Amino acid sequence: MLKLAALLFVASYAMGASCESLSSLSIPHTTIVAESVAAGGFAPAAPAGGKGKAKGGGEAFGELPAFCRVQVTSKPSPDSDIKIEYWLPVNGWNGNFEANGNGGWSGSITPNTLATGMRRGYAAAMTDTGHDGGSASFAMGHPEKVVDFGYRAVHEMATTGKALIKAFYGRDARHSYWNGCSAGGRQGLMAAQRYPEDFDAIVAGAPAINFTGRATQAVWIGQATHKDESSALPQSKFAVIHAAVLEACDAHDGVKDGVLEDPTKCKFDPKALECKGADEPTCLTSAQVETVRKIYSDVVNPRTKSVIFQGHEPGSENGWTTMAGANVFTIATDTFKYAVFEDNNWDYKTLNFDSDIAKTDQKAGKVINALDPNLKPFLARGGKIIQYHGWADPQISPRSSVEYYKSVAAAMGGVSKISDNYRLFMVPGMAHCGGGDGTANFDMLAALEQWVEQGKAPDRIEASRARNGQTDRTRPLCAYPQVASYKGSGSTDDTANFVCK
Repeated sequence: MLKLAALLFVASYAMGASCESLSSLSIPHTTIVAESVAAGGFAPAAPAGGKGKAKGGGEAFGELPAFCRVQVTSKPSPDSDIKIEYWLPVNGWNGNFEANGNGGWSGSITPNTLATGMRRGYAAAMTDTGHDGGSASFAMGHPEKVVDFGYRAVHEMATTGKALIKAFYGRDARHSYWNGCSAGGRQGLMAAQRYPEDFDAIVAGAPAINFTGRATQAVWIGQATHKDESSALPQSKFAVIHAAVLEACDAHDGVKDGVLEDPTKCKFDPKALECKGADEPTCLTSAQVETVRKIYSDVVNPRTKSVIFQGHEPGSENGWTTMAGANVFTIATDTFKYAVFEDNNWDYKTLNFDSDIAKTDQKAGKVINALDPNLKPFLARGGKIIQYHGWADPQISPRSSVEYYKSVAAAMGGVSKISDNYRLFMVPGMAHCGGGDGTANFDMLAALEQWVEQGKAPDRIEASRARNGQTDRTRPLCAYPQVASYKGSGSTDDTANFVCK
């Protein structure tokens, strides 16, 4: 039995190099450590000090197949220290490469993410973007590390990964996929813009493409919420506002289901909730009405009136703790404190929405924002993009995705010029990368695979919602600008009774 297993192990490498030999592969500014991991033999490392659970180690790894684990350190600049990890399955490889994204300012490689990719047959990869931890403190005084975070780490992951795959399997990957949400969505679109040959197909969820704009919005909301004691919004009132929004707008799409199909058509005025007398739990004071208006409003330059970032949408209220809670959004304050002003004592209340934004764009935006609408080189080589965003996202404005999609269409000559390669799916009721009251369970990667490998363009993607462990609603997600429209009969919780139009 052992001899047979050994023969199968050797046979699996017949077309390429052994796992351990990858350590001696010569790649510029890169060191490689490769080791074979037996089936069921992976155990994530414990945190420093040996206490607590390993990062990303909440899921069992016992069912994983044998794989080659490759840990890479890349130093493309004198100040770079990019960690990248690849999991290359010994058997059952689907022939493709999948690189995975990060979140926020995160610098971490999560074993669960790599395991998920490998379970689907991919040679999976992830990078720490050149630093450790979730803070942007690394950026202070280290412009090259900001470049690594902005785009260079992902590029290094792509090029090194392709070289490792060719050496290990004896052939190139058939397709290179990107899969990420939030900062990961930004990373994918940034790759398409800057390095169009790195990936063949990209899933970009709720992308933080205007990373500094989102940070500006968080400060905009923070300044409004904490202007004075009367401006603050108690968390208990978020649900009150949400209920009022649904009462005003839920039925506009023809179905009263607790979800707004297109919240941009909801013209809710928070003044409808203004208290008639003293402050009560079920109403808003006049100061709170103005705070709510500020949250819904676009962030604008007070001098030029140009839009810096899009406001929150009606329907997102249950998630407002992120930006309108007791503390200002840390990802935002980190952006200004470390990447822009490089001042540990920077105070968000001092941000000037004119001159400071110009400095922000120059100092950080040009490196970490992914707003270039010129996707011609990526699309011309047949690249495919599925972008998605929850309409109830309380962290990254969903209209930022809509505006970017429109900017690409305009740059490329219209929607008809990009529909064979790039489609946007807005998810009614979904919060940030998932959750919320909408149908937030779907498989964008499977839809992308079918598009790339079978030529089946995604006109609609089936989605579901689970409550108490049971699926209670299915709906189609429609390629923007189409929306799911009820046929007029049958259950409104059944996708079969909806069409995209």
